[in-house]
Amino acid sequence: MRPIMILAPLVLIASPAVAQSAPAPAPAAPIEDIRVPPELTDPRFTARIGDVMQALSKAFLNLPVGEIEAAVEGRRPTAVDRRRTIRDVGRRDDPHFERNLEAQIAGSQVAMQAGARAMATALPAMMKGLSEAAREIEKATANLPSPVYPKR
Repeated sequence: MRPIMILAPLVLIASPAVAQSAPAPAPAAPIEDIRVPPELTDPRFTARIGDVMQALSKAFLNLPVGEIEAAVEGRRPTAVDRRRTIRDVGRRDDPHFERNLEAQIAGSQVAMQAGARAMATALPAMMKGLSEAAREIEKATANLPSPVYPKR
């Protein structure tokens, strides 16, 4: 009986705080129309990205991997292992490895240009659809009861 007498005042004090409803969520900000910068659809931009990819691939081909191979094989690296690069490993299977890689990167520029044009065309419609979906979700959830509202 004594624990109830001690807890009863605490319950009465806490009741008003529990009965308060949570603040209503702020309405979602409208999604503005997104305009794709013209630089992204400019063929010179994708050519520049291709040049960067060529430079990065050359740097990547110079990475040493011989010591890693030796460690995976469970042996100590030799002087030859320390000089082995990704370029050397690639040439083992394909003598024209570098030429083929450069051709693939050059060919990817056309695909990047097409992808940039497609994205520039599709992005406004995608953003409009997302905005409409956000409005519909907001309408659907506007009258839901607050999860912190006390049940009776």
